[in-house]
Amino acid sequence: MSDPNQNQQQQINIELGEKEAEGAYSNLVIISHSPAEFIFDFTRILPGIPKAKVHSRIIMTPQHSKMFLAALKENISRYENQFGEIASNSQFSDNAFGFQIPGKPKDEKIN
Repeated sequence: MSDPNQNQQQQINIELGEKEAEGAYSNLVIISHSPAEFIFDFTRILPGIPKAKVHSRIIMTPQHSKMFLAALKENISRYENQFGEIASNSQFSDNAFGFQIPGKPKDEKIN
């Protein structure tokens, strides 16, 4: 006979500190990986400032990175269903910067 508590989802309480609740703005992420992890370095490029500083580094296992990608895709889909399609790089001017995949032409759509 199976344990009835086994079928219930575990509830996790997450505490959000005051500093973390403020968030950090990023318009550029550098993504690198090894066999054991993915590294996401979040930074921001601002006009007139020639040097960008990493403001947050997130390190995930490949499995968690793939789960993060799926969750992000799901949330983007929900957002677009509610607010309309999000413009991609190809819909901006050539002077725009942001999240890009090295080696991909700027006008190639990233899915």
